[in-house]
Amino acid sequence: MRTVELLPDEATEARVRRVWGRLAEAELPSLAGHRHSTNRPHLTLTTAFELPWDARPALTAALSVLPLPLRLEGTLLFEGRMSVLAWRVVPDAGPAALQRQVWELLSGGGNPLFEPDNWVPHLTLGRSRSTADPWPVELLPVELFEPWEGTFTAARSYDTELRTVERLA
Repeated sequence: MRTVELLPDEATEARVRRVWGRLAEAELPSLAGHRHSTNRPHLTLTTAFELPWDARPALTAALSVLPLPLRLEGTLLFEGRMSVLAWRVVPDAGPAALQRQVWELLSGGGNPLFEPDNWVPHLTLGRSRSTADPWPVELLPVELFEPWEGTFTAARSYDTELRTVERLA
């Protein structure tokens, strides 16, 4: 499986990493403990079984709109077999239009979570298999309650089988 992801500017990445660290310091589930070299804050636009060579020129053209504004505001909690704490990316017209375009270029990728009407833009902060509340609100870092503005500056693709990344824009 391949992803298409947007990467934030350096200041936003540093802020997200600080929040990861503060979650870990509070002994809460955090991506700070995920030590793989590819682990970094990102916004997933879609997934696909592959990135076909014939789609790459159009994908490169679509991603040429970067940089795009980004605004972080509030948290999200996704629950399922794994709970996920995320920083909400406020849906802006630019990233939303890009997400729809990339999703259509890659024929939807087969994952209904990335259908444009279902897509919930976010930056993941932590994951947990716990059935109890793994992130009590009173222990969350104060930064999560302060809006943040930054920029998406680059794009990459992550290959889930090879655990490698490819720069796209």
